[in-house]
Amino acid sequence: MARHPLEGLCSSNTMSADKRETVMGWVQTALERVREFAYAERPADAKVAVRPKLGLALGGGFARGIAHAGVLHALEKNGIPVDYISGTSAGALAGMAYASGLPFEEVVKRAASLRFGIFGQWRFSWLGLASNQRLEFYPKRYLNISTFEELRIPLTIAATDLITGEPVYFNHGPLGPPLRASCAYPGLFQPVEYEGRTLVDGFVGATVPVEAVARMGADVIIAVFLDSEAMVKPTNFTDVIGRSFAIIQRHADLAWRGKADVVIEPRVRDFAWDDFAKTPELIAAGEEATLAAMPRVRAALEAATTRAATKEPRDIATGTGWVSR
Repeated sequence: MARHPLEGLCSSNTMSADKRETVMGWVQTALERVREFAYAERPADAKVAVRPKLGLALGGGFARGIAHAGVLHALEKNGIPVDYISGTSAGALAGMAYASGLPFEEVVKRAASLRFGIFGQWRFSWLGLASNQRLEFYPKRYLNISTFEELRIPLTIAATDLITGEPVYFNHGPLGPPLRASCAYPGLFQPVEYEGRTLVDGFVGATVPVEAVARMGADVIIAVFLDSEAMVKPTNFTDVIGRSFAIIQRHADLAWRGKADVVIEPRVRDFAWDDFAKTPELIAAGEEATLAAMPRVRAALEAATTRAATKEPRDIATGTGWVSR
């Protein structure tokens, strides 16, 4: 007759047969309880807590968009993963660079090396003063990616249909044309013809594309808004164009703010549109603003977890509650 594998532990000459039998009974009972627990079926309503999906909506701002890299880096350092990114203009470029998977140090190097000649070329026409056709080749040349499908984090790029005035969102296929369209600042750059549409800068129709990141599936939305230059007298035509659109933005529909759980606003007003050489200061501004907002970010994530547990519905149109998917 085969011996129990634990019987040898109770075979001491000093232990009586009765004691050995008692100990073996305890062991056998314990093993049966362990088996019952291991193979017991979980209740049908038992659920494992799921981490809320966080989406980041990045506004435009030319060189000031470098501050977005600081925002992303600060979130990463504080253990806040980003699941979705949407971007307008400079926000699209910053989001793309981060989503490509490049190390932060490499993203900083590429940002610091940016100059107008890399993405723009003076080419006067009735539709604009310059062409940004060179920007179409930026993803492949500087980030070694060509399509949305190659990105590490899902990205949506916002542009504006100049005919209908509606925002247009791109999230698949080639990266170059949507990026170029999203950065086609009206008056400065000529509109971009793509997929049967005449497109200009995304900020015209989606200052901060919170709706895009909500549609991607974000449970918590962080919007990053970059204010324009300080109120100083313009000295050239780019200043005139920039200030004019900044005024329009101030009086435009700001419904996007109500759809975001947290709004981060780095202090970048004192930076010029072409201050690419001030990359360290711009990144520091993004990091500082994000660290200040961190309590609000964590509170929004906790609230989203609670909403998930209670199945509270969320309305994408108003940005309140849980998004039903």
